[in-house]
Amino acid sequence: MRMTLQEKQAVFCRLIASLIHEAWKRGYTLTFGEAWRPPETAALYAKQGRGIKNSLHTQRLAIDFNLFRNGKWLTKADDFEGLGLFWESLSTPEAKCAWGGRFGDGNHFSIFHNGIK
Repeated sequence: MRMTLQEKQAVFCRLIASLIHEAWKRGYTLTFGEAWRPPETAALYAKQGRGIKNSLHTQRLAIDFNLFRNGKWLTKADDFEGLGLFWESLSTPEAKCAWGGRFGDGNHFSIFHNGIK
């Protein structure tokens, strides 16, 4: 069964809640980086080589987090690896979770949609 965009957004939101809870359990603090990206910004980023025009951020199916431990901002993809693997483990047949650390964007978490991760 194919989900509507709204249904997929709702699943994504529920899965992100699980990720946030897991981060806290592991002793991390998260703040939102980019939770939504206007299409115009996505197009600009694509021209600059910093993303793709049809980014899942524009459809509210991707989020970037800022990660902290003991007040220190962690910025390396490796810092997110445990959470990235946890995120991927939340995948279901209807919502495959993608961690950006697999493609050089460690703080990015999304679910596949129309062939995009």
